[in-house]
Parts: sequence; C-alpha cells; structure tokens
Amino acid sequence: MGTLILIRHGQSQWNLENRFAGWSDIPLTPQGERDAAQTAKVLTEYTFDRAFTSRLIRASQTLTIILKGLKQKPEIVADSALNERHYGDLQGLNKAETAEKYGKDQVHLWRRSFSTRPPNGESIEDCKKRTLPFFLQYILPDVVDGRTVVVVAHGNSLRPIIQYLDKLDNQAVAEIEVGLCTPYIYRFEADTVKGREVREVPGIVTRGASVTEKKVEGGRV
Repeated sequence: MGTLILIRHGQSQWNLENRFAGWSDIPLTPQGERDAAQTAKVLTEYTFDRAFTSRLIRASQTLTIILKGLKQKPEIVADSALNERHYGDLQGLNKAETAEKYGKDQVHLWRRSFSTRPPNGESIEDCKKRTLPFFLQYILPDVVDGRTVVVVAHGNSLRPIIQYLDKLDNQAVAEIEVGLCTPYIYRFEADTVKGREVREVPGIVTRGASVTEKKVEGGRV
C-alpha cells in the first residue's frame, strides 16, 4: 500500500502581505517556519521514501523544516513543474488593492476561473498542463509501487493533482482553497485511492489569500 501526502507551503512574506506571489521567490515568515515545524508533529507515523518540491524557496523551506522535524533524509526532487502558477502582471500586487482597482469580480475571475489568464500570466489550466504530466510520470509511479511520498508545493500546482485524485470537474477544483501547511493524505492500493484524509494541524495559519484584507493576520481560516 502506497501513501501520498500533499502539502502547500507555510505562510510566506507575501501571504502575510496579501500579495500575488506566483513565481516570485519569497521566503517563509517566522510564522510559516513555526507552522511547518508543527506540521511535522502530525506526520510522525510516516517514513518518506521520496520527497518532491518546487524550485521556489517557500516550498523548499517548508519541506526542509518538516524533514528536519521528522529526522528524515529521503531523496528530494525539485522541479519547476511544481512551481506556483505565474501571475504575470499581478505578481507583487496586493490582492485587496487590485480588487479596488479592477473590481472584486475581475480579480475573482483571474484567481478562480479555470481557464482565464491574468495579464501575461498562467491560468489554472495552464498550470495543470505542466503539473499533472509531471505527477503522472514521476510521482504517481512511486506511490503505485507502495512507497510513501511527500509533495510540498503550492496551492495552484497542487490543485491539478487533487483534481485528478478526487475526480473533480474544472470549476470545482478552481474554487477549492488548499490550506497552508495542511496535509492531504491519500492511501493507495496499487493505482487506486482507498482512503483520503485532510489532517488538521492545531494552531497554524492556513489562510493565504483574500480580496478584502490588505494583510492576512494570524489564526486559522
């Protein structure tokens, strides 16, 4: 029986400032570092055979902290296929200020439509075209072979994987919110998902985006 654990990175500085991050390489806040350490405490029954992450520091930092907390050193594969979607001209902009300028409906469309691209950026569909093939070719075979694999990436690069595993339609996956530092645990028999759990991590910040607040404060969603 294989196990796949998907984790979005901890709070980054631009999560805290409520900015579109995309491919901007923004590190974790001290809160994000603490939350990653807390995440390790709820995964102690697992021994990872392999770990995958993106090439962005907020994801790799999160993975490093989790593995340090578990005192594990599996093989780590980092690939830009797992990077967050590129937000184009929106990168670095505050979400609330952008909503004030362009309207909440337009910002919601850029963020939560499956196929609508922000200016000069990627849609969720575009992100899926690089993320899902990488998952199917390089990650899923390990799980099918009975290994325990952890993937630490980003909300929009994890969406296509969750869509595939949970059999969601395009709009449903575009609307879900993947919580920061929250383990999505899938248990497999061969290539079939036999169990799914979204594991709570007490006390962490899970919220990473809002179109109404200038800054994301501490606390749970």
